[in-house]
Amino acid sequence: MAKIEIPDYVTLTDPRNIDAGVLVGYKTGRRNVPLELMIGAGANLRSGTVIYQGCTIGSGLETGHNVVIREENEIGDDFAVWNNTVIDYGCRIGNGVKIHANGYIAQFTEIHDNVFLAPGVTIANDMHPGCPQSAECMRGPIIEEGVHIGVNVTLLPMIRIGAGALIGSGAVVTRDVAPRTVVFGNPARETKSIYELKCVTDRRERPFDPPS
Repeated sequence: MAKIEIPDYVTLTDPRNIDAGVLVGYKTGRRNVPLELMIGAGANLRSGTVIYQGCTIGSGLETGHNVVIREENEIGDDFAVWNNTVIDYGCRIGNGVKIHANGYIAQFTEIHDNVFLAPGVTIANDMHPGCPQSAECMRGPIIEEGVHIGVNVTLLPMIRIGAGALIGSGAVVTRDVAPRTVVFGNPARETKSIYELKCVTDRRERPFDPPS
């Protein structure tokens, strides 16, 4: 484990590993942001990770290389985020969330428990870029529990992805998605229930089990 400078306003509890080149407690240029940063036990932080001030992050955090977690994020336990991904400020992320490489999570996005985002997912939060008052109404999507989002998907602002939905690779999601449905395309459209999917490798009847 590398020795890094940990400011006195950072609580980093019993980390599992910290590489050289990690920055924790990086100070933002925004005003009126809480200084304290809290990271729970067992963190594994790889080189190039930068975590800003004013976040609360649970136990079991794991980052890939060159991950940025901006200020004022509230993140649960067992959060894994891989190489070259940015979590912008003011997000709410639940437990057991996994975000793969090269992703961008816009400010004020809400991600519930056990969500998976494949590589290259991009999230937007501004309905009218360039509007003088756009900052007053910015809001990312709400992604409910157990959603799976495919490679290179784009999610537009202010939509809600229902629990257990599956978003196909390359989709551009412009409106709400019902729970446990499959959507794909540009713009994304509902095609079927996740329980209608078949296992393409014949290892099991279907990839998703019906709820008990």
